[in-house]
Amino acid sequence: MIGVTVLGSTGSIGVNTLDVLARHPDRYQVVALGAHNDVDRLYEQCLATRPDYAVLADERAAERLAQRLRAVRAETAVLSGVAGLETIAALPQTAYVMAAIVGAAGLLPTLAALRAGKRVLLANKEALVMTGRLFMDEVHASQAELIPIDSEHNAIFQCLPAYAKQSLEQAGVRRILLTASGGPFRTLPLGELERVTPDQACAHPNWVMGRKISVDSATMMNKGLEVIEAGWLFNARPEQIEVVMHPQSVVHSMVEYLDGSVLAQLGSPDMRIPIAHALAWPDHIASGAPSLNLMEVGRLEFEAVDLARFPCLRLALEALRCGGTATAILNAANEVAVQAFLEGRLPFTGIAPVIEATLEAMTPRAADSLDVILEDDNAARLTAMGHISAARPEKRRAFPAARHGGSP
Repeated sequence: MIGVTVLGSTGSIGVNTLDVLARHPDRYQVVALGAHNDVDRLYEQCLATRPDYAVLADERAAERLAQRLRAVRAETAVLSGVAGLETIAALPQTAYVMAAIVGAAGLLPTLAALRAGKRVLLANKEALVMTGRLFMDEVHASQAELIPIDSEHNAIFQCLPAYAKQSLEQAGVRRILLTASGGPFRTLPLGELERVTPDQACAHPNWVMGRKISVDSATMMNKGLEVIEAGWLFNARPEQIEVVMHPQSVVHSMVEYLDGSVLAQLGSPDMRIPIAHALAWPDHIASGAPSLNLMEVGRLEFEAVDLARFPCLRLALEALRCGGTATAILNAANEVAVQAFLEGRLPFTGIAPVIEATLEAMTPRAADSLDVILEDDNAARLTAMGHISAARPEKRRAFPAARHGGSP
């Protein structure tokens, strides 16, 4: 039996991970579950999977969970805080860790899993975007296994030979082609973007995701973060990565080789596919996802990306070229701006200006220590909050809040 810890178990990726694990009870055992503050869902997950440990980052929520589990005489031990998440990421009985805590909050538990030499199934792209080389140095120093869960990076992982991580040139790779659906507003007239609501932004045409990543997909900041992530995961220079619009989300990404051949990974838009791949690699197991019906797909469509429509992607590419802590600043400002949009304090079209103003207000430093990165992350959040607070009150009131709160 392979022991698995799921960080972010109550979110979209976590729920899908538990779905895949439940299909293979003779192969995997859930050792620990971690989340932010969703007591009800984590309680139900504990009853279903009977983990050794459950953690909620919110200490009061953790106390409520512990009381409910004691009431039914469950043997699951309840921990709290970031320290609790770090503990379950490094448990000796855990071999695999699903790192699916949204945003910068997932950084320290993910690093703890790497330092413990686990197989880390990386769904938290923000951790790698923030820390870059420091993150990859931890992978190499601990000999941990790192398998990406984002459908695009998982596709690239499958299309590249294992030795390509040392040198794309030696592997004969010309470029990586990251596909992007364009989200729900790909064809919406630009004049209507200011009036879109959080619920509209979270209604992705192809994928079922958490609310934060859904907004990132609508702005295409998600694709910008994925370009940064791909650079570190596959040791690729910015000019070796190209974004291609593919509205159908059937081709998840491609790799072009020097001889002109292009390898692509196709599949239904279902996150259980990359999750099952990462759990079983180098084997394959059933995921529960539907088979891809190529007859129904019929045609595959590709388009160039319009950076004028998607300024967040442009900002991400600029931060990547700048280097240092610029990508951590970008990520922090984006998290603050997206949360403000979800809460109705910022229009959709205000997200990119807040990020750009934050990048312009700060001077990136060399990302040579975790302390420096976290300092700039915190400073960027405060700067972004200041820009949002400076907006006119009457404009802030004009935008409806999301009905379901923030991301899971």
